[in-house]
Amino acid sequence: MLQIYCKNNNIYREFPIGSSLSDIYYGFNLNFPYPVVSAKVNNRSEGLNYRVYNNKDVEFLDVRDSSGMRTYVRSLCFVLFKAVTELFPDSKLFVEHPISKGYFCNLRIGRPLTLEDVAAIKQRMLEIVAEDIPYHRTECHTTEAVRIFSERGMNDKVKLLETSGSLYTYYYTLADTVDYYYGNLLPSTGFLKLFDIVKYYDGLLLRIPSRENPEVLEEAVKQEKMLDVFKEYLNWSYIMGINNVGDFNLACQDGQATDLINVAEALQEKKIAQIADTIFHRGENGDRVKLVLISGPSSSGKTTFSKRLLIQLMTNGLRPYPISLDNYFVDRSETPRDENGDYDYESLYALDLELFNEHLQALLRGEEVEIPRYNFMLGKKEYKGDKLKISEQTILILEGIHALNPELTPQIPSHQKFKIYVSALTTISLDDHNWIPTTDNRLLRRIIRDFNYRDYSAQETISRWPSVRAGEDKWIFPYQENADVMFNSALLFEFAVLRSHAEPILTSVPRNCPEYAEADRLLKFIKYFIPIQGKEIPPTSLLREFLGGSSFIY
Repeated sequence: MLQIYCKNNNIYREFPIGSSLSDIYYGFNLNFPYPVVSAKVNNRSEGLNYRVYNNKDVEFLDVRDSSGMRTYVRSLCFVLFKAVTELFPDSKLFVEHPISKGYFCNLRIGRPLTLEDVAAIKQRMLEIVAEDIPYHRTECHTTEAVRIFSERGMNDKVKLLETSGSLYTYYYTLADTVDYYYGNLLPSTGFLKLFDIVKYYDGLLLRIPSRENPEVLEEAVKQEKMLDVFKEYLNWSYIMGINNVGDFNLACQDGQATDLINVAEALQEKKIAQIADTIFHRGENGDRVKLVLISGPSSSGKTTFSKRLLIQLMTNGLRPYPISLDNYFVDRSETPRDENGDYDYESLYALDLELFNEHLQALLRGEEVEIPRYNFMLGKKEYKGDKLKISEQTILILEGIHALNPELTPQIPSHQKFKIYVSALTTISLDDHNWIPTTDNRLLRRIIRDFNYRDYSAQETISRWPSVRAGEDKWIFPYQENADVMFNSALLFEFAVLRSHAEPILTSVPRNCPEYAEADRLLKFIKYFIPIQGKEIPPTSLLREFLGGSSFIY
């Protein structure tokens, strides 16, 4: 017998050695409102088929937990892959990126997808779920897994595993279908109670349960501009011959790392120059843009983007002037509070919107305005004689989380505003069926920056991340499609550079804290990339905002 401590109810209980997590879950008689899909064992994520041979701490998870949702979605992707390969044996499925509260899948069957095709795929998926087929995980020597995938023509997985440097690996089977996933799966397909698959533009949208209410699907939202950005960068990667991490690793082994860095940086500079040109030429009919609004989620590189855009606007003969929203906070006594009773500085209503709009309107009329300074020690605005009057060539630059919210600048005519959304829209995938969440990209950037410049440990950054994400869901993401243009701040090579910076920070997270599970997951994921040195990254690169060595002052 062994002893298990269950964190869900703070009870110890004995179980036979070799018990599975499923056995242990039922042994504790836990009353979960939704089906349990995975667990953390000693703060490390495991599937419910995982067997226990020593005393452990266990915490069970449903899809309301991000780790549980990942397990659910991975298992659902395997069902989709099985259905597609049975219906279209010569097809190629790519699970490309999260969008519209689901996952966009590109299915190549040699002709355009029809509604009948999608209906057939959904029907077969429902049949596979009804059959309650078990997922089997097989651990083996990496060369054996490479042979299995090579025989099936799954070269994306062959390249990933061959360049991973691992002696042993594993693969999953679902009846006679074989696939690879870099995390846990459910015990069987019968656990997948809720999903949908619909036609979405030229591909498929895999719809998943809502995190808040797992009994209903996430409500799909149209994200046409974001889809276009993803497609543009995926097409560029395809032209470069870099479709996945295996391709990238092989290119680096062939000595192409410097070329990849230079081309990716040049592509971003070209996009920033194009945005500056668009802003400049929009005023040729007399209605010049006077206010550039830049928004994006945490660690998307908004600040460096703003500084680089400022330079490109200057090359067009404009005089950009940055405005800080921080100076327009309301007095602390008027600051709204969150559900915990703490000051909510991320709320739009933490800003003095009336004064801010008065000043903007006065500036655009050509009047002089005294800009306040916010004294964070006293929690009040102060006036120190910072007078501002703008000329015909001046263009105001406003960067902040609320920049795309229509309530921020309701009195400014739309033709005088140009709205930009910046985010790290990661387009490289581990392989055809394992996407890289854009949030992982931003979280790794933030962990490195917080450690280097804010004296925060990875444990502290990871613990704060859920509240950061909640703020983004409330104040940023609902307004992203309001943008006139979207800028992708992700760089093709960045995970390979981030690896050497992130590994020592992540390995310092103690095993006995809840944040260890996320640190462990990020460590496993980033090890798929062959590390490359960042010394050839230019000092104006967006990555320098997080790694250091930037020529900009922050």
